[in-house]
Amino acid sequence: MPEQRICTTCRSADTLLQDFISTLDVDTAHHRVETQSVKCGFGLQGVCCRLCANGPCRITPSAPRGVCGATADTIVARNFLRAVSAGSGCYIHVVENTARNLKAFAKKKKPFKSVETLDRLAALFGIGEADVHDRAAVVADAVLSDLYKPAFEKMALVEKLAYEPRLKRWKELNILPGGAKSEVFDGVVKTSTNLSSDPVDMLLQCLRLGISTGLYGLTLTNLLNDVMLGAPVLRKAPVGLRVIDSGYINIMLTGHQQSMFAYLQDRLTDEDVTEKAKAAGAKGFRLIGCTCVGQDLQLRGAHCPTVFAGHAGNNFTSEAVIATGAIDLIVSEFNCTLPGIEPIADRFMVKMICVDDVAKKANAELLPYNFDDFSTQLEYIIAQAAESYEKRRPRVAIREVPRHGDDDVLTGVSEGSLKAFLGGNWQPLIDLIVQGKIKGIAGIVGCSNLTALGHDVFTVALTKELIRRDIIVLSAGCSSGGLENVGLMSPKAASQAGDNLRSVCESLGIPPVLNFGPCLAIGRLETVAAEIAGTLGIDIPQLPLVLSAPQWLEEQALADGAFGLALGLPLHLALPPFTTGSKLVTQVLSEDMKTLTGGQLIVEGDVVKAADRLEAIIVEKRKGLGLREV
Repeated sequence: MPEQRICTTCRSADTLLQDFISTLDVDTAHHRVETQSVKCGFGLQGVCCRLCANGPCRITPSAPRGVCGATADTIVARNFLRAVSAGSGCYIHVVENTARNLKAFAKKKKPFKSVETLDRLAALFGIGEADVHDRAAVVADAVLSDLYKPAFEKMALVEKLAYEPRLKRWKELNILPGGAKSEVFDGVVKTSTNLSSDPVDMLLQCLRLGISTGLYGLTLTNLLNDVMLGAPVLRKAPVGLRVIDSGYINIMLTGHQQSMFAYLQDRLTDEDVTEKAKAAGAKGFRLIGCTCVGQDLQLRGAHCPTVFAGHAGNNFTSEAVIATGAIDLIVSEFNCTLPGIEPIADRFMVKMICVDDVAKKANAELLPYNFDDFSTQLEYIIAQAAESYEKRRPRVAIREVPRHGDDDVLTGVSEGSLKAFLGGNWQPLIDLIVQGKIKGIAGIVGCSNLTALGHDVFTVALTKELIRRDIIVLSAGCSSGGLENVGLMSPKAASQAGDNLRSVCESLGIPPVLNFGPCLAIGRLETVAAEIAGTLGIDIPQLPLVLSAPQWLEEQALADGAFGLALGLPLHLALPPFTTGSKLVTQVLSEDMKTLTGGQLIVEGDVVKAADRLEAIIVEKRKGLGLREV
């Protein structure tokens, strides 16, 4: 075994993880962030354009226009729209594959784990087929039909999925989306060379993309997955590196498309597969969750209790997971699968298999997912995992895994399970807000990055500030991985909340931070907001509810953010989305948006100041509803 080294890594809110990574003799993102600390000032402001051979052009006071004549406002808006389009495209890819899988499940007469969710969707869509599998196929076709519409033909399901007051406002602004894939296409076309130069029009296009992203890529993906894989059920679960048991053949999963692993989950429970593991010298097979698909597996862990070991961590934990030496195979299907895991996988003799070519890694075998019949690929994955275990275990040292993470995280939180916990309606939560025992709600969502004070540092610090002020936090995304691994999603974290919120949590036996799971679950938070607003008879922007994606990372996060702004919610970011080079774009996002949708973008890189601003908005919303001061 190579001699351990102690090296400098970026700061992490997860100190046990930071200590573990600092002893590794492999290169991780936590090391590389230091070598990339010098950033391009033009890129940070969004005023660099490289769309044509006359560039790249950089806007400066002495050169206020590019060669073509584009201003900073045009270039910044164009770059922003192109990023939102790419992020939306990622989510639309996910919901498309999920709908295709639901149709495949229906064709094969595979049993559904939540017929109740299917019936709810069918009723919402006006689908009345008597046979459950016929019903599912028509639901899937309805989703796919909307995704494939041209941009000039509005998506039919928006009218059925959107909260009515929001729908009315979107119609007034003329931002109802056409076919989701066409909207992404148009976003790319519009931002090409010498086409749109109207920044406001491009920002409105971002809102259209936000709506299709949110209602389809987020909300519908969750519900379609619930039909196939089971609706979330509240339960306690372990998280972190502690979930890895080296006595098993461990398959690490990365990505966002849980339905692509449905057959694997089920097959690994079969007795002949367990015997195959024992023949290789292991106790059995285990799935190790990493990135958002791990959060999704954790969310529905009650339906896969024997082979799902738990969620190890978010994207910037994945390199450490492999470096334990206890991972025998990596199967990926979407993003958050860092290129940096490739040399570590090679070093530890871990084979990588990609089942979706959009996530093809340089050193991985491509094994395309077959919607009609995945059985051949499935057996191959199992055989490769067993073979890897036999070949590599005698040759690779297993690192002692620290007692990292937590052992009693409350998971399985969804719009359905939370409402059921409250007695079947939102009134108990509303009463707590009216009484001031809960001041308001903050959605802490999105990614993790290494630049907003360090790995999960801003996310954890802001969350602690908010719960200390009696603001309950709902989390979705890679942010959840950071928050759960430091203990904030365990009921014992109630001790860190303000007196009022603490008493609520202790009486209910819940943590002050509720884990809704993956970034897709941002759609679940929207459902909660819409249902609470509907109970009160108000619009979503009137709620004492704020959003923060403090450590946003990817273009997908910008598409999520566009959805939040379309919903009319205040959205905080610790780092600006490369838009500060345009006064006009900054003005529209941070101020004019208030009159357009009710939302606003808040950029604040200081934790306490960010908490102050979010709390002030919640207090203002409470006053607007005539609620008592707290």
